[in-house]
Amino acid sequence: MGKEVTLTLKQEVVGASLEAEVISPDVFAGKTLEDIRKLKLWKGNKQITIEDYFEISGESGDIAEETQIVLEGDLSKIKHICEGMTAGEILIKGNAGMHTAAKMKGGKVTIEGNVDDWAGVEMKGGALSILGNARNYLGAAYRGASVGMKGGTIIVEGNCGMEAGEWMKKGTITIKGKVGAFAGIHMQGGLLILHNLVAERVGAEMKKGKIIIHGKVEELLPSFKFDSEVASAVIDEEKEIEGPFLKFVGDIAEKGKGEIYVNKEANSHLIKA
Repeated sequence: MGKEVTLTLKQEVVGASLEAEVISPDVFAGKTLEDIRKLKLWKGNKQITIEDYFEISGESGDIAEETQIVLEGDLSKIKHICEGMTAGEILIKGNAGMHTAAKMKGGKVTIEGNVDDWAGVEMKGGALSILGNARNYLGAAYRGASVGMKGGTIIVEGNCGMEAGEWMKKGTITIKGKVGAFAGIHMQGGLLILHNLVAERVGAEMKKGKIIIHGKVEELLPSFKFDSEVASAVIDEEKEIEGPFLKFVGDIAEKGKGEIYVNKEANSHLIKA
């Protein structure tokens, strides 16, 4: 059975954000509470310790798989929480800052509040669950990179900002609220499931992958060609998503073979003459 370490924010983060890559089961595993208190964070150009901002209690596991971290308080000005995490579990009982779960490889992260830009960026594995809203570049690629999410799952219960799934190659992103512009831009693979209203330019410059739209999209780019009406979207040999859907293929401008499936009832306007 796993062990749990609780970090409770004891003062507001004013000015520069905290850089907190060390708040991760991979780092906490095998350490005493005193070891954890002395772990270094950056605030601007100043190095501080975890205990400067957090009350710490509990016990860590011997390995990351046996370690759970619970974070309490408004962490919206704390960046890079659990970056590169490979195993274990993190529960954030509040909002989280930029780059949370960036480059995550395994384990489970749950955010009970909202999360800022770049959550799950370049993710390779594991599960990220956001019970509130996510901002921009969810599961995307950093600027200058040409590969975004390569594995794992992201679920957003609320709304999401722009460019969700940018440069996505593998994995699954599900967004249950409204979605900003350019969702799935540059997609090379993977699955993007959008349950609510979708803003413009979805799938722009996509090469491969599948986008499922259960809600309404005002328009698709003209470089997506209507293919057929289908009863369901076939994801792989073991999974189908029930429709009916209108299936579009593109982005033809990029010689793309991506597939966008839109709810037939909500989007009949897309094929009217």
